[in-house]
Amino acid sequence: MKHLSEIVEAARARGRKRLAVAYGQDSHTIEAVYDAYKDGLVEATLFGDKEIIEKTCAELGIDASIFTIVDEKNPAKAVSAAVKATAADEADVLMKGLVSTDVYMRGIIKEGLLPPKGTLSHVSVFEWAGYHKLLLASDIAVLPLPDLKTKQILIKYLAQVANTLEIDTPKVACIAAMELVNPNMPAMAEAAILSKMGDRGQLGKVIVDGPLSIDLALYPEVVEHKKFKGSAVAGDADCLLFPNLESGNVFFKSVSHIGGGELAAMVVGATKPCVLTSRGDSALSKKYSIALACLSAK
Repeated sequence: MKHLSEIVEAARARGRKRLAVAYGQDSHTIEAVYDAYKDGLVEATLFGDKEIIEKTCAELGIDASIFTIVDEKNPAKAVSAAVKATAADEADVLMKGLVSTDVYMRGIIKEGLLPPKGTLSHVSVFEWAGYHKLLLASDIAVLPLPDLKTKQILIKYLAQVANTLEIDTPKVACIAAMELVNPNMPAMAEAAILSKMGDRGQLGKVIVDGPLSIDLALYPEVVEHKKFKGSAVAGDADCLLFPNLESGNVFFKSVSHIGGGELAAMVVGATKPCVLTSRGDSALSKKYSIALACLSAK
């Protein structure tokens, strides 16, 4: 797939999924859910303050009766109720509304969507004019500082989402400040280890290279200028593995706000797909995220 709109088309072809929205009462979330409903992606249940939900729908010109509304004015309790419903198989997909990420993630962990000894992470899919195809990235919202073992899991998650987007053998760039291996900088050393593990088939059907600076990972002209040879990833990465949340989150917001890009994003590693976008993301990005989660749902 080359465009986020293709995710919507593929998800629509699979039929409507049941969506539970945790504290879904803000205009961006309701607009996104309504658009997903119109596009044939979901039937939605909104957990939140019923009065505010109905008022917001009225302001948007949306008939609130198309949603099932579960009245819960407390944000944490609304999250808990939405997660419990999803864990009980009353919904196929969970979505974050107007709550902070930490409240949302605590609900996922506490209410039964995290498998035993499981690892939750976050994968985003970007489309913007500065790159020639869809680009996946992790982790930009959940894990502050993944260690080497966790990065192996993140590569597996990136590959799973890439496969959903019909990328058979994703090219994964392990991002660092530069492409040189400096043993005093953990991100560079771990990237080199992951690259060798990829060469030996230890990370599945992926091509992994690193450390790579982000410009080297994305742009062929930088590869040519630096005379960087022998990499099947440099200049054409499908996936970016960031060394920490700070670097990933800066990239996330730079693409979406400064670069004018759109995105789809979700939590991976849970028993059901969980939409997780920033409260400042556009309604369109939230709809794309719903579509990605629906496409990933069993």
